[in-house]
Order: sequence, then C-alpha cells, then structure tokens
Amino acid sequence: MPSNMQAKTYLVGGAVRDSLLGLQPNARDWVVVGGTADEMLANGYNQVGASFPVFLHPKTGEEYALARTEKKQGHGYHGFNVDFHPGVTLEEDLQRRDLTVNAIARDENGDLIDPFGGQRDIGNKILRHVSSAFVEDPLRVLRVARFAARFAGLGFQVHESTMLLMQEITQSGELQHLVAERVWREIEAAMATDTPSEFVSVLRLSGALEALMPEVDALFGVPQPKKYHPEVDTGIHLLMALDEAAAGNGSVAVVFAVLLHDLGKGITPQSQWPSHKGHEAAGVPLVDALCHRFRVPKSIHDLARKVCAQHLVCHRVLSARPATILRLLENLDVFRQPKILPDFIAACAADYRGRQGQENCDYQQGEHLQRAYEVAVKIKARDLDLEGLGGPQVGERLRQERIRAISALAGV
Repeated sequence: MPSNMQAKTYLVGGAVRDSLLGLQPNARDWVVVGGTADEMLANGYNQVGASFPVFLHPKTGEEYALARTEKKQGHGYHGFNVDFHPGVTLEEDLQRRDLTVNAIARDENGDLIDPFGGQRDIGNKILRHVSSAFVEDPLRVLRVARFAARFAGLGFQVHESTMLLMQEITQSGELQHLVAERVWREIEAAMATDTPSEFVSVLRLSGALEALMPEVDALFGVPQPKKYHPEVDTGIHLLMALDEAAAGNGSVAVVFAVLLHDLGKGITPQSQWPSHKGHEAAGVPLVDALCHRFRVPKSIHDLARKVCAQHLVCHRVLSARPATILRLLENLDVFRQPKILPDFIAACAADYRGRQGQENCDYQQGEHLQRAYEVAVKIKARDLDLEGLGGPQVGERLRQERIRAISALAGV
C-alpha cells in the first residue's frame, strides 16, 4: 500500500488459512481498512466490477478490497446492500465471511487477528460458520461442501451447527435463486479436489444435492447386481468412482463425467432392480439437462455425454469384435478429437475401479482401446487404392481397412 494512504492493509482469507495449514496459497487477497475508492484509484489501483469495491494492485495484480459489510435485502447474488465507508472495521469485514477458518487476518507485522476463533477451528479440524449471517448467501452451502472436499484428507469436518444452517438454507428455497455460473464454479472447484466424494456427501446431508442435482441424488439407495458391484448401492459406487478419478489425476472434465456417468440408473423402474439394462442411453438426456442447467462448458458436457453413453462398451472392449471397437472410436469422434480419448479412458477406468475389491485392478480395456486407436488412425484414405470408388464407398473402404488393422492386434 502506498505510503501516502492512511489506510491499513491486511492479508486475509485463504492465504492466511493455507499458511496456517502448511499449504502453499493459490493467491493472496488483501483488505483495506480506512481507505476510499478515490484514494485507491489515485494511487494507481485498477477497480474491477461495479458492485463491490475491489481493486487490482498496479504491479502485483493482487486483489485489494475495501473493508465492507453486507446486509441481505433480496434474493440472489445481487440481493445485498453493501457498505464500504472508511469507518468499517476489520472485525466487521471478517464477520461477514463464511467460515471462521477464512476469517483470519494478518497485519503488516505478521501478527494474526482472529476475532472468531479460526485458529482454534483449524486446530480442531472444524469448518464452522462465523455468524448467523451465514444463511444470507445460499452459495455458502456449496462453498462449505467444496471446502469439506478440499480438506477432507486433513480430517476436517463440517460442524453440526453449520450443517443445520445449510439445511435451513436449502429448506428456504434460496438455492433456486443462485446464478448458474456461480454454481458451476463451485462444482468445478470441487471436482478438482482430492476427495470430490465429500462434496457430494455434504451436499446430500444438507439437502442441497436433491435441490440442485436431483439426478445425482436419485442414485442413492438404488441397488445394483452384487456380482458386479459388491458395494450394491449405486450412490456408494458413485462416491468410490469419484475418488478413484481424483486419485488417477483426472481433470475436472474426467471427474465431472464420472459424477454423471450412471444417471440412467436413477430412473430404472424398481420392478427391474437390481438390473439396469439400457441405463447408458437413458442417462444421456439427464446429463444434457444437468449440463444445460448449470451452463457447463461445451467440451466438459461433451465428455460427460460420451462417458455416460459408452462406458459399458469400453468395459467390454477386450471381448468385442474389431468392428465394435471401431464403432466406439467413431462414436467418440476421436479421429477428429484425439484429445478426448485419454479422458474417456480415465473416466471409464475410475468407474471400473470404483467398486469394492477392484480399487487397484489394472484397466486393460483402456490400454487395448488406446492401441486400437493408434493402429486405426494410421490408416488414411489418401493412402488407399480407391480407384473406381466414390462417395460412401470410400468411407466404407476406409472402415474395413481400419477394422483389419484392429484385428491384427495381439489377442483379437
């Protein structure tokens, strides 16, 4: 902060929390107490957004926000009255934050300011709300679930009193007023954690999973054949598969595809349980509906659709005919989008390993499908003798040559 400003600057939020946990902070955020927007602008800071007094440092690009208070006055993201006059204190600014572990500040001398017991809760591995104002922002239900997923490996749990407030928010119907993009950002961040299953579990316990993603919630309590799924419950399988995807260093797209891969089982008539014949095709419209609801990026949506529709075909690829393997590759559109194949295989492998007793098994199907692609993609129409052929005949000749190449693989 430039010396000609009388304001005091504090490091706040995740950077302080992560340093206390011995983690490397992703970014540093600062709060400015006693400053004004005019002073910030006069000292070269660049204001971002119109709703909140947030500025970017002219050299570091780090975010500096004027201390503020917020009071709920309507529905949704913009339903807050924001006060950021110079008299707002550091404690008032910290009090508006979601969790005590996120409401710790560090001053310019390195001293901690912790009016709400964040250090205590870090020591006890507890995620606890700062104040009753927690209920004013429904997005906090997703944020807490995301933090629970991020810190589950460290033993953190959501405090019972906070879970009660999360349930209160869900029951109020406020979740329905959330902006789709904000919901997706929280889902996206949760899918990037080491324990995405905890995100789903916490949302389910709060009732938010049913409110926001009823297609996923419907999987819990639905039985599967014990022969293939010793864990039986489809929801339990989903949680296992999610963490397998994360453990396999799966991208957000891969983990999200695993989240949606079995949606069709949630609409299987009970009279057919535990069988779920045709659940792959049945699930695709549900994948589309959920992705449209949260405006999921096209590439991530596309992978989720293909994993939902084709994962069983991949599981059976070792015994499949070469023509079936080629058709799978064509359905995945890998000859035009080769980058999708590793993600598809990773998602299928996580599904396959997300079963009791199968966690450490090799997924040879993925290796075989990769080899099949590698030999097939080398066959180009321009290299074939196509004299006298035209139109569909060219395509069919290309297919037959690719099938022949796949047939030549060992074990086919």
